[in-house]
Amino acid sequence: MYSLPLLFIALTTFASSLSVPTGTAANWRSRSIYQVVTDRFARTDGSTTYSCNTNDRTYCGGSYQGIVDKLDYIQGMGFTAIWISPIVENIPDDTGYGYAYHGYWMKNIYALNTNFGSGEDLIALATALHNRGMYLMVDIVVNHYGFSGNHASVDFSAYTPFSSSDYFHAFCWITDYSNQANVEECWLGDDTVPLPDVNTQLDTVKSEYQSWIQNLVSNYSIDGLRIDTVKHVQMDFWVPFQEAAGVYAVGEVFDGDPSYTCSYQENLDGVLNYPVYYPVVSAFESTSGSISTLVNMINTLKSGCPDTTLLGSFMENHDNPRFPSYTSDESLIKNAISYTILADGIPIIYYGQEQGLSGGGDPANREALWLTGYDTSSTLYTHIASLNQIRNHAIYISDTYLTYQNWVIYSDSSTLAMRKGFDGNQIITVLSNLGSSGSSYTLTLSNTGYTASSVVYEVLMCTAVTIDSSGNLAVPMANGLPKVFYPESQLTGSGICSL
Repeated sequence: MYSLPLLFIALTTFASSLSVPTGTAANWRSRSIYQVVTDRFARTDGSTTYSCNTNDRTYCGGSYQGIVDKLDYIQGMGFTAIWISPIVENIPDDTGYGYAYHGYWMKNIYALNTNFGSGEDLIALATALHNRGMYLMVDIVVNHYGFSGNHASVDFSAYTPFSSSDYFHAFCWITDYSNQANVEECWLGDDTVPLPDVNTQLDTVKSEYQSWIQNLVSNYSIDGLRIDTVKHVQMDFWVPFQEAAGVYAVGEVFDGDPSYTCSYQENLDGVLNYPVYYPVVSAFESTSGSISTLVNMINTLKSGCPDTTLLGSFMENHDNPRFPSYTSDESLIKNAISYTILADGIPIIYYGQEQGLSGGGDPANREALWLTGYDTSSTLYTHIASLNQIRNHAIYISDTYLTYQNWVIYSDSSTLAMRKGFDGNQIITVLSNLGSSGSSYTLTLSNTGYTASSVVYEVLMCTAVTIDSSGNLAVPMANGLPKVFYPESQLTGSGICSL
């Protein structure tokens, strides 16, 4: 079974083998990301009782120093990067939707949001991460600023550096998401909190943003960017912007259409994998979910996206309901998490998944993690740790594991088996949506790539299985739990399953 001390030994070995962070796409491919809503993860005072009602939509006191103090907690799950909330100064108003504790209502891109700490605190966080061989990803917004009140009364002079309406698109609400011009040039928000849309078509705006992001990355030792509302900015903005940043960028294209979403990867290193997010939720949110829809999307993305191994793989975030708000079945939850970490792409786990937080849509999905007490023995904490551990180990053995596209080797109405890696360094993951009350049965898998008569370990339960003389793997399924297999010969000295 999972062992925290052994995980730390394996992870330390993995981290020490990494070069000094450079933030390239190739280096990010090996990362596993823990997403933090800075205000809700950890307070500087270390409190585990400080009240934070999500419905109040107010600052609850999470800070950069709080994150630093809890890096053992994050790294103990095997994560090699964190993604934090936008860091720039936001509007200070108590709006009809509360305060900008989330960071997406910009006011001044050249100042920091001091609610999270000082510039020195942010640098200290980057330094602490780099000392552990971990990366820092920062969330940014370029599409819009924020305002409290009617759209007709926006005070553009309060913004920095775009302090005039001349730098913004003329007012119109987005009304037609099938009209790309409407999506890019009209405003998000409403008359409670309108979001004035920056005119990113202007050369002066492009130049300003390029200079800003270059300095931001340099000043705070940022290794990667998550970019908000990417589809609301014209396509030709992104290539020179990312070149100026000089680091990996993953864009939020909030759309499940693979042809639409994948097109943005021609201009950015990666995008969040919304096309597979919806089928994953659908497949595992109940025992009647569609495995075939998920399989079809996996295959569609392999040929339709420029590089599936650089997509951001997730099943929860601050914009979508937490998965346990759909189901409380622990087996279904474990299967969905297993897909996130062991399929193609850079896995992203949203803070609190490891504690089974179950908030629905915004703001309920932005709970204060400190109220859980940071339990490192919780079932999902140890499950995530085991999954990251085997993925990190496979990468350590050979980084060709990362570029091998995930291959569905078997599927039926309730089961999905997939293979990632080759040449003796492959992980076979078997997923089921039968749920905790699912019946027991044995699945026989071919195309595993394992050598006949060799021994593989199911690393979640640490049981040995011998491949038969025909090269087939017999998988005992029970209680709807996921299974993850890896060759015994590659585990020696890893600490995984005490080997």
